[in-house]
Amino acid sequence: MLSEQDLQELESTLLPALERHHLRLLAHSLRCLQQAAQGSTAMPAQEGLMTWAQQQPNLAVDPTFIPVLVEQLAKAAVQLEAIGVDAGKAPLALEISDLVRWGQQQADQRIGDTLKPPEH
Repeated sequence: MLSEQDLQELESTLLPALERHHLRLLAHSLRCLQQAAQGSTAMPAQEGLMTWAQQQPNLAVDPTFIPVLVEQLAKAAVQLEAIGVDAGKAPLALEISDLVRWGQQQADQRIGDTLKPPEH
């Protein structure tokens, strides 16, 4: 779960609402993957994610959601691995500040691309 401090850090950015939402999803995925890895620095495999999800009491009320969640966590893991490479960290060692920095760099890059004059 995201802590109040995590949420405050995400919300304090000047990023547009949609990008902040994307960061919240990535941050939540990061925390879930960290929890599922149980202290390991290795990204949990799909089977490990499924086992972890099945043990979560709040997911027990709707077991049909578990495969959907596991699939989304696996997709987030791919993106977190790329962010980790850019940050020079293992993906599960990323912090919320790393995600915020990445999100701001992405926004700056998009803005820079739109401000470039067209090539002839």
